[in-house]
Amino acid sequence: MPDYMFLLESRLSPDQRAAMMRVQELASALGFNLYLTGGTVRDLVTGATLRDLDFTVEGNPSKLARELEKGGAEILLEDEKLRHVEILFAGEVEGSISAARDDHYVRPGTRPEVRWSTIMEDLRRRDFSLNAIAISLNPASRGLLLDPTNGLSDIERGEVRALTIHSFTNQPVRLLRVLRFAARMGFKVEARTQEWFDLAIERELHKTIAPEDGGSELREAAREERPSVALKAWEEHDLMEAVSLLLAKKHPDYEAIGRLMKVREDLMMAGFRPRLASPMLLAILGRMKDRELSGALTKAGFKSAEADTVMNFEEKAMAVQKELMGRKLEAPIDAYKFIEKMSTETVAYLLAESNNSSAVSKIKAYLNKWRPMRSALPQVGMELQTLGMEHGAKFDEVVEQVFAMQLTGRGKTPEEREKILRKLSGIREVPKKKEKEKKPAKADVKAQAVASAEAKQKHSAGMAARRSQTAAKPDGGKAPAKPAAKPGKKAAPAKKAGKK
Repeated sequence: MPDYMFLLESRLSPDQRAAMMRVQELASALGFNLYLTGGTVRDLVTGATLRDLDFTVEGNPSKLARELEKGGAEILLEDEKLRHVEILFAGEVEGSISAARDDHYVRPGTRPEVRWSTIMEDLRRRDFSLNAIAISLNPASRGLLLDPTNGLSDIERGEVRALTIHSFTNQPVRLLRVLRFAARMGFKVEARTQEWFDLAIERELHKTIAPEDGGSELREAAREERPSVALKAWEEHDLMEAVSLLLAKKHPDYEAIGRLMKVREDLMMAGFRPRLASPMLLAILGRMKDRELSGALTKAGFKSAEADTVMNFEEKAMAVQKELMGRKLEAPIDAYKFIEKMSTETVAYLLAESNNSSAVSKIKAYLNKWRPMRSALPQVGMELQTLGMEHGAKFDEVVEQVFAMQLTGRGKTPEEREKILRKLSGIREVPKKKEKEKKPAKADVKAQAVASAEAKQKHSAGMAARRSQTAAKPDGGKAPAKPAAKPGKKAAPAKKAGKK
């Protein structure tokens, strides 16, 4: 059996791990049983990106949410009727906390009666088997996998299976959802589920999908990594009208969606976990005019604050771009600090839609050059420590100054960085000691004098011998010179002896 806690913790980002530990601590303190459920477990098993953390508690999640809010978490949405809270943890980690419940239908297609229940009842009342899996986070059973509907087998087969024959009758919005899940994971719809799906379409249950339910699916599609796949699946089955009549008429802006999907991949390669719900929703509805966009969001059940965020997103992004190109941010270090505080949604939108090459260049430099330089700063700190400077405010200030210089192209080599570090820290290089010339020993001096005298004597004796040899030869030892031949004439041949 796999060690699901080890698998989970090895796949979580540091921020996600910190969020999970905090929720565990609070649930334990409040006496609630806590479980990781739904999409988080499904993505863990399939190896997909863990986008958010879905928790289920046997208790009231609002108490957990209030405590998390005190610690800096942001509550995005709270449904008191269903006891469901959507929350944003530190590090832009998205998550939700829901109460374990059972939906009781008096008859198929009616509004359910909500009853608070145990985790096993909660899992059995869900839409599809691949969402009805949980991992216990309780001290006594931490890491225990709960799979009452055999969802793991369906995942292994690559199938989306509805749990009851009344799945689409009770909640027609599941017609949209089953296509979205199948498109996202590349799964097929299980054979019996496909029969129920076709029967529901034949009975025109998709026309009974509530506008707010269709809007909820549109919101979820905008959070997908590949929303165009789900959108095209809806269009192929003539279900886009259930999402938005106007969107069905004008169609999604697939080119804008594609640009944003490409940017999402680049951001993930750079180490980000981008949340692109607002710009992606703006891209999906990109063919609509402002008035049409506002009306479509309202009909889809978006709250006024949520609709305003989408409507005003482009204007705010352009204002950020204008500030980025201002004189105050000409220095790379100032631009770095500014971009670092920008939301990933704004960064992604400008990369995908901006026509300002200078702004795009700065953002790309931040992603591909400046951030890697920043991650290498510990090496600069080690070099400064090696020079003899102790940690403190001055130490951190020098490191930051070096980083600012590196953004301008300076301090690339260790030698150049050492010079800069010495200058900024005031640590001078230790001067090298000059080596004193050694005086020769007295014995060596005497030996050199004797050797020099002997050499002179040998040289004098050799010269005298050569002079005596020269004096013994006639004419001073020189042979008579032969007359030179005249130029142009050959020398006369010698006469042979015995002939006249």
